[in-house]
Amino acid sequence: MSLAFRIASRYLRSKKAHSAVNIISIISVCGIVVTTAALICVLSVFNGFRDVIMGRLALLDPPVAVMPATGKTIANGDSVARVISRLPGVEMAVPVVQDNALAIFTDYQMPVKLKGVPTDYNRVSCIDSVIIDGDFLLQDQVAQYAIVGVGPAIQLHVRPAYLRMLQLYAPKRVGNINLSNPMGAFRADSLFVSAIFQLQQSKYDNDLIYVPIDFARRIFDYENEATQVEVTLSHGADEQAAIRAIENALGPGYNVKNRLMQQATAYRLVNVEKWMSFLLLTFILIIATFNVISSLSLLILEKDDSIATLRAMGASEKLISAIFVAESWIITIVGTIAGIIIGLALCLGQQHFGWLKLNGDPNAMIINAYPVQVVFTDVLVVIALAGLIGLITSGVTTLIVNRRLAAGSR
Repeated sequence: MSLAFRIASRYLRSKKAHSAVNIISIISVCGIVVTTAALICVLSVFNGFRDVIMGRLALLDPPVAVMPATGKTIANGDSVARVISRLPGVEMAVPVVQDNALAIFTDYQMPVKLKGVPTDYNRVSCIDSVIIDGDFLLQDQVAQYAIVGVGPAIQLHVRPAYLRMLQLYAPKRVGNINLSNPMGAFRADSLFVSAIFQLQQSKYDNDLIYVPIDFARRIFDYENEATQVEVTLSHGADEQAAIRAIENALGPGYNVKNRLMQQATAYRLVNVEKWMSFLLLTFILIIATFNVISSLSLLILEKDDSIATLRAMGASEKLISAIFVAESWIITIVGTIAGIIIGLALCLGQQHFGWLKLNGDPNAMIINAYPVQVVFTDVLVVIALAGLIGLITSGVTTLIVNRRLAAGSR
């Protein structure tokens, strides 16, 4: 095989009798280089967007969330939180209550998601870092307060430090409805607004309002129930070990989820887009492979005299076939290696210099340039794909050479 590779590399480097063969050979190599580099860059960009999205969601999502396996609430959520907080690896566990309500401020109203949390909730999440107006405050000696998402703040025209209170209404869970007094079917309460937050994620910004947990329990007719228990882990704690400990302590009636499981839909959506783009570029790589086969076919035709000379010198048909198969592998390997190097160089340059900018107002965006994150497994996938393309190309080349040799021997 070393002889076959030496002859193949000489054929590849030598000047061809017909310039079209040279042009097609260059195009075939460039096609593999460009497509391989594009695969590395596109996969890395999607990894970057995934990290940005998950990083933003991690500001408000707990590292671990405990939810009921059936039903809507956890009975006696305070006790469950205390049990979890005593487990190894757990730093803090707090019950939260979340449900739908109607918010009214002056002449404006909208349906919202009301999330009741402890007054020290900023120890569990990074909500302090996403507040754009006001300060984190849920309760003081004077009153209770709400922290409003930017969506409700805009639609309700509400701001911190307004003297008018935000009114909240929720349907009564128990009791009869008096048709002559429809408002009697709702529980109502009001509180001031202390802050506005913006995560730049629609799931949170569009309709979420944080309130004290006792306020939420009062308006939703709960006593000690919780819709979930949010858990933060100690520094350096093993997440999977902590999840197993929680599952063992609570039993089968609960679902314990990490951040990726909590945001499974968003994570799945990014991955679907990533691999759909990968498939599209794979088709382009397959098309580029046809150029390789075309250039090899022309080269086989051009080297008829050389093939006859090799036969006269005693070369077997297997050696002659191996020469052109080796040439197909040289084109594939050189193109793949060059493409990976160029792709990684472009990704590293984008990481450090941010060459490609995102369109839009820089002050309104989380990031100004396309995010990039190179993952080693993606590079391996690209190499495996190139190897598969090389096998197909070598197989087709073998078929073409054998037919040509059979025709020449007649």
